[in-house]
Amino acid sequence: MARTVLPSGLRIVTEEEKSVRSAAFGIWVNVGSRDESNSTAGASHFLEHLLFKGTKKRSSLEISSSIEAVGGETNAFTSKEYTCFYARVIDKDLPLAVDVISDLITSSVVRAEDVEAERKVVLEEIAMRDDDPSDLIHDLFLEKYYGDTPLGRPILGSVNSIKNMSRNTVFNYYKNRYKPEDLVVAVAGNVKHKKVVQLVEEALSKDEFLDQPKKEFKVRTSAQVKVVGRGKVTLLDKKTEQAHIVYGVPGVAREDKSRFALSVLSSAIGGGMSSRLFQEIREKRGLAYSTYAYSQQFAGSGVLSFYVGCKPDKAEESIKIIQSILYDIAENGLTQEEIERAKGAVSGALVLSQEDTGSRMTRIGKSELVYGQILSFDEILREVANVTPEQIKEIAHKTLPTSPTLAVVGPFRSRSKFERLIS
Repeated sequence: MARTVLPSGLRIVTEEEKSVRSAAFGIWVNVGSRDESNSTAGASHFLEHLLFKGTKKRSSLEISSSIEAVGGETNAFTSKEYTCFYARVIDKDLPLAVDVISDLITSSVVRAEDVEAERKVVLEEIAMRDDDPSDLIHDLFLEKYYGDTPLGRPILGSVNSIKNMSRNTVFNYYKNRYKPEDLVVAVAGNVKHKKVVQLVEEALSKDEFLDQPKKEFKVRTSAQVKVVGRGKVTLLDKKTEQAHIVYGVPGVAREDKSRFALSVLSSAIGGGMSSRLFQEIREKRGLAYSTYAYSQQFAGSGVLSFYVGCKPDKAEESIKIIQSILYDIAENGLTQEEIERAKGAVSGALVLSQEDTGSRMTRIGKSELVYGQILSFDEILREVANVTPEQIKEIAHKTLPTSPTLAVVGPFRSRSKFERLIS
């Protein structure tokens, strides 16, 4: 792994892998839905769409066709705390990928007519989310857990915020937030670091982008975030064939070193077919097809959540089983067999996930942006291997039996029975 910081504050990180013939190029921007106000809710994601609509040099069709013409792929995604634009191509076509993606970052025009066209697309995306309760439930949970705050609001924004967002609002958001010191360029594959730096400097020098007044990059930090939804239930009464449930408790913030112990704990509880959730809810009782655990970590906050989709008349039983599992682990910890199995699952999944250049680019780009450093494979695997039963029991005792937040989507007129379950 190699790293260069340009005079502008832009960071470039690369990981060379000579055994492949591809290269993945990504530009990570230190802005996400957490950075929005009520009036700009959804702006980061809206802008992600709009930057593909055209630049001073390329039309929307030319942006997509230039990469597809060489067999590559390009896309983008937005999260609570960052946005990423990327392309994956054959190694010889890396200069093209660098030029195209950099063009989006420096020279997008954000035309008024494109804003109007893409507004409809984003509203359709919100409608699609609303029609899929297994997707919607996770947004509803975070809205209840964090309340009407930047972390609680959906990444997509709301129908009202998207309808009312003007072209000037989005364009100013773009110009104010996309600065060199807030960018990380990440490249993985059959590449040479020195050549990548040269290509990036040439591409990002357009429109004097790198000539802006230098500001030192800063890793996003936050004081502990207030959680307002502990011990509360949010219910969306919807005529569905299944009840969709997310039961969540406090996790750990991104910067917390106990995140490795939490990853092992989460895997043991709901990380696969051998996990307790899967065994108790699906294998032994046949209550659900899908059930799992997942953790989310942000600067200053985190949450550990458990999902189950089941018949509405099995919702209460499923929640009681989740509670029983959590209380037992909080009191007695995990067995040594569960710990070793979960460690293997976490480590193996990490290694297997890095079999392609796109995943490697994501790992180094995200790590540089959110941590300011990149742990090697061996360092991460060592951290997971060094997790002790005592550490797992400590974090389980600290988080699992605490007052939960519960989100439910299904054909239920009253939430009182769910409130009684978690009171």
